[in-house]
Amino acid sequence: MTGPQLYTIGSYEYLGARIAARTGWDRGEVERKDFPDGEHYQRVVSDCADRDVILIGGTIGEEDTLELYDLACTLVSAGAYRMTLMIPFYGYSTMERAVRHGEVVTAKTRARLLSSIPAASRGNQVFLLDLHVSAVAHYFEGPIRPVHVYGKSIVLDACRRLGGDDFVLACTDAGRAKWVESLANDLGVAAAFVYKRRLDGEHTEVTGVSAAVAGKRVVIYDDMIRTGGSLINAAAAYRDAGAIAIDAVATHGVFPGDSVTRLRDSGLFGRIVVTDSHPRAVALADDFLEVDSVDQVLIEHLKGNR
Repeated sequence: MTGPQLYTIGSYEYLGARIAARTGWDRGEVERKDFPDGEHYQRVVSDCADRDVILIGGTIGEEDTLELYDLACTLVSAGAYRMTLMIPFYGYSTMERAVRHGEVVTAKTRARLLSSIPAASRGNQVFLLDLHVSAVAHYFEGPIRPVHVYGKSIVLDACRRLGGDDFVLACTDAGRAKWVESLANDLGVAAAFVYKRRLDGEHTEVTGVSAAVAGKRVVIYDDMIRTGGSLINAAAAYRDAGAIAIDAVATHGVFPGDSVTRLRDSGLFGRIVVTDSHPRAVALADDFLEVDSVDQVLIEHLKGNR
């Protein structure tokens, strides 16, 4: 039986190459070019008729989201008998509910957009890695089947690599305490979290630390690092509470602007480990920012759901 045919949007070519190398799955070819007026051209070159198609792409920006949508629609129209979207990073996942009247719940509107992709004869499914809020998976509508993929094994391995045999696993705020406690139980280490008070829409301050970290190595876990502001504040609180070394682990590294430079220059961290779920992290990887691949975790879920 012919195996799956693997496509990616342009910004995720690196992950498609890794998965194809591990599995031997065929890579589908897409021709792309840009017109002078800024419009984009795409053409599916490979024959996908009667193929089990996997399309990898994160909704990391508006152009990437539309590229993912356009390609998926075209692949189904060209005859793919099953359409699997693999979304390593689901953008706007923090905008999962309206706080003020009239706010756009972008996590839901993006899910509705992707739900409108025509259904392949054997169905559509979407895999979402370590969502910031797991309820986002339920925003997908109609015949598409959402699957929340947990990158727990990658996170545990990274924490062990950084922390060694004796460390405290910590989080950036009490909102992640249950998840960090679960990870800490698996690792056989103590858990810690900080209390925060919101000052305004963009700023918070740490008001306390929940566990004894004096004389301990601390590894901070968060599902996502964007600018790193919350991470820096939490690390400073753990340092002030007596932590002797601090590292950080996150599934998603977004790092806009000079975020990595700010984290490095803070002097608070030995190393930071994220995955290659976001191409920005891949581009910035160095001896301070280590990037582990999600390829094996994605392959396991893809093979288990064929």
